[in-house]
Amino acid sequence: MMRNEPISMGHGGGHPATLAGDDAFLRQLQRCAFAYFEKHTNPVNGLVADKNAPDWPASIAATGLALTCYPVAVENGWMSEAAAIDRTLATLRFFRDAPQGTQADATGHRGFYYHFLDMHEGRRAWNCELSSIDTAFLIAGMLATATYFTADTAPQREIRETAQGLYRRVDWQWMCKRGSTLRHGWTPERGFIRHRWQGYDESPMLHALALGSPTHPIAPSTYAAWSSTFEWKRCYDIDYLYSGPLFTHQLSHAWIDFRGVRDAFMRDKDMDYFENSRRATFVQQAYAIDNPHRFRGYGRDAWGITASEGPGPAVRQIDGVRRRFHDYAGRGAPYGIDDGTLAPWAVLASLPFAPEIVLPAIHHFAHTLALHDPQRYGLKSTFNPTFDGVPGSAAGWVSPYHFGLNLGPIVLMIENHLTGMPWSLMRNCDAVAHGLRTGGFAGGWL
Repeated sequence: MMRNEPISMGHGGGHPATLAGDDAFLRQLQRCAFAYFEKHTNPVNGLVADKNAPDWPASIAATGLALTCYPVAVENGWMSEAAAIDRTLATLRFFRDAPQGTQADATGHRGFYYHFLDMHEGRRAWNCELSSIDTAFLIAGMLATATYFTADTAPQREIRETAQGLYRRVDWQWMCKRGSTLRHGWTPERGFIRHRWQGYDESPMLHALALGSPTHPIAPSTYAAWSSTFEWKRCYDIDYLYSGPLFTHQLSHAWIDFRGVRDAFMRDKDMDYFENSRRATFVQQAYAIDNPHRFRGYGRDAWGITASEGPGPAVRQIDGVRRRFHDYAGRGAPYGIDDGTLAPWAVLASLPFAPEIVLPAIHHFAHTLALHDPQRYGLKSTFNPTFDGVPGSAAGWVSPYHFGLNLGPIVLMIENHLTGMPWSLMRNCDAVAHGLRTGGFAGGWL
């Protein structure tokens, strides 16, 4: 493979690299993933459980992904338009009417929302933070519905008006307080979280929405300050904008088609963020082939290291090596935490970028390792071949849980690969287009 020019491929939304028979398999995986949102959503308020564990709270990011998945479900015949409208309105009305303020048990503050909410009452859970990135993904889902439901009927007008009203309420400028970049979040107990957005990550959508706000926009200099912290690296002879966890190269791309769309940073590199995600996907495969820590099961068709759940916390002596295993951690490659845990969902979410290496890996996970359960949301979320699990299973430890934040990208990225529909929706979202242009983006569909 070459490393300084685009790695040759057929780009998504047309899938020339898809093999005969793969479309049906991808549709099955997509339908299985969507079933999570059917089963683990509160129909009264539209909140989606973070994971399928008893008494677990809702994730606002998973709720935003679900909102974007409903149009995909309608187009594929998994959900009626009437049912999608009902579910969408329940969600939007909840966030419109939920309490905002500095009280510790509110749902949000200044238009932002807490990372986790009680599934039934919709109030803050676990003393978590008011999250800038999770709010952005929630708002992205709302705006996707506003772009999809365009009929001149009272319910669809309400969707558009409520989604736009909730977007207008977010005070992005406040989230920049006392600094040049956006902050990760805020809590009523301690104020702003120390961490700011620094280095390339999953936040292009956050920055696009904040730049495009008609009421509280951040300055273009805020975006420039963020992009000035990017790290360009060469890993396995591949030059790319580095970020370790694979999901960081995917989540904003579930909504935004970055093919040919460039900011100042990418114009200087003569590429775009879609190509960058493609390169990051190939780096992950190269790292697994190299397997510097000699974990079991890694290889050409077994890769995918990202922020995910794992088998720990535990320390074990395995094959004469003392290994430390983590539970939920921000795993990344080639630098960062690696304890032998792989995430099939994260591989599948790279489908539009690199189908020729994603599809063989997915077949390996699903068929060789038997990590696909068509009766329970499809691909397992994570597994660790080095950590003993079911006796005789090459997969080793397998997570018993599924996560809305994992399954939403599966639905959307398969659709982007096959039809490009989610990308098409967001091309018609004026706020995103305006935000990108304000940040200096040009080219492609812009």
